Amino acid sequence: MLLKNAKVVAIGGGHGLGRVLSCLSFLEKNLTGIVTTTDNGGSTGRLRKRSSSIAWGDLRNCLTQLVDEDSIGSQLFNFRFDGQDELGGHNLGNLILFGLGQIQSRPLDSIKLVRRLLRVKTPVLPMSETPTDLMAFYPEGRCRVGELSVDDMPVMPKSLMLAPLVKTLSSGRKALEEADLIILGPGSFLTSVVPPLLVRDIVNAINKSKAHCVFVENIVAEASPAGKATLDEKLTWLTDNIGCMPIDSVIAPEGVTSSILPTINCQLASTTVAHYHDKEKLLNALQQCIDISAETTLTQVVNS
Repeated sequence: MLLKNAKVVAIGGGHGLGRVLSCLSFLEKNLTGIVTTTDNGGSTGRLRKRSSSIAWGDLRNCLTQLVDEDSIGSQLFNFRFDGQDELGGHNLGNLILFGLGQIQSRPLDSIKLVRRLLRVKTPVLPMSETPTDLMAFYPEGRCRVGELSVDDMPVMPKSLMLAPLVKTLSSGRKALEEADLIILGPGSFLTSVVPPLLVRDIVNAINKSKAHCVFVENIVAEASPAGKATLDEKLTWLTDNIGCMPIDSVIAPEGVTSSILPTINCQLASTTVAHYHDKEKLLNALQQCIDISAETTLTQVVNS
């Protein structure tokens, strides 16, 4: 199967997931984004403190990555107020989504309206429509609450959980179960990649799916406790925390290997921004994942 004919679900946080969605935007309705909604920093965090809501910032970023960056819609939703007053630091797109969230009966209705405004054909879904926060536990039992606190921890947490526990959308489960390829990352491991996997419905749907699930490793080590962990340490940590290994393979920069999962190593960095994945190189690596999946399926059929 060619990537251009595949049904793909990409999961993660704003910047990394936005990059993947932009890279695969040609798939249109055959592509689905499932976005982490636990952010509690910046403009999003200030809005969440004002009124309990999901984190809108990563959703806004993913939506704008699916439209022309020079369009009025993209400029409008990415506009950030400067200054030190109440509006200073706020993103206009976040304010619009937050306002719609106060009017609409559910977050998904707000997202669908913005998709129509921006003419985005790709479904972009929150990992859950229910507000929730990350809780991280130290080995000795103390805990931290919120994404900002988790990324600021000096060591890897023993475990992460969502408080409260939440469910995902039925449309998200359906997309995962029907997918040919599921992509996790790139992005912050603990605060972008892991949170959706703490939603039991999402992990169950990935395990139920026949899709090949690939984890895209960061090009540059992140500024968090996960940035100090090896690839295998992160994979082992993930298995210990969610009770299974949903990933089939890893796409990683040259020299980063795993003894746990098959690893596709290639030069992935963009020539313009060192920590960005080059779109063409990432597309080629994702096609390799589909090829590996097809070969594995054929081997299983022959051996059965």
